[in-house]
Amino acid sequence: MSHINSVLNLRTQELAKATRVFNARGSKVKRCEQCLLPATDCICASKPNVSSSSAFCFIMYTGECYKPSNTGRIIADVIADNHAYVWDRTRPDANMLALLADARYAPVVVFPQQYAEAERCINSPLELSAVQNGKIPLFIMLDGTWREAKKMFRSPYLANLPVLGIQPEQGSSYQLREAAHLHQLCTAEVAVEVLTLANDNVAAVALAEYFAVFRRAYIVGKPHLNFTESAE
Repeated sequence: MSHINSVLNLRTQELAKATRVFNARGSKVKRCEQCLLPATDCICASKPNVSSSSAFCFIMYTGECYKPSNTGRIIADVIADNHAYVWDRTRPDANMLALLADARYAPVVVFPQQYAEAERCINSPLELSAVQNGKIPLFIMLDGTWREAKKMFRSPYLANLPVLGIQPEQGSSYQLREAAHLHQLCTAEVAVEVLTLANDNVAAVALAEYFAVFRRAYIVGKPHLNFTESAE
C-alpha cells in the first residue's frame, strides 16, 4: 500500500471546490507540488521511510491546508497512517466521525490540559487500557491558529476523549509563524513529543530530522527569518 499524504490530498480537494483562485503570500513562487516549498529548495529527496505504531488525524480549520508553512503535511509525510479533514462546526465530516469510532484506534486529543476536565487528562498514551490492549493511538491534532484550535476543541465529538498535553521544556524553534505564547510548539514539534511519549522513537527521530530539513529550506526563501538560525 502506497504512503498517502492526507493533508496534501485535502488541499487538492479544497482547491478543486474553491469558487475563486486561492492566492496566499508567495503564490507567484514556483513550488514543488509535494513539499510546497520553492522548487529550487525541494526537500522531497529527504523524506524518510520509517514504520510507526501511531496514527494521526488532522482536524484543520478552513484554509489551513493551503498554507506552505503548515507542518501537518510534514507529519503526514513521515507517519503512513494519517488522515485529514476540514473542521465544520455544525456538519462534521462523516468519514472523520467513522475514524474516531473505528475499533482499531484509541483516539487521543493533543491539547493543553488546562482547557480539559481533570478526569480526561493523561500524561502518556501508554497509560490508556485501549493502547495497552493493542489499539493504535490516534493522535488528534487541531490544526489552525491558537484561537481557531480552541474553537475546534469544543466540538461535541471530542468532548469525551482523553486529552494529552505537552509541556515543552523550551520554546519552539519554528518561528515561521507568531505563537500566542512563547511555550507553544508548532504542529510537527508537538508530534515529535507525542511520538516520544508513545515510545514510537524511530518515527519521532525521523520526524524531528525531517522537520529540521523543512525549516532550513523554508528559511532560505525567507531572508528576514535568517536570524532564527543564529538564535539556536
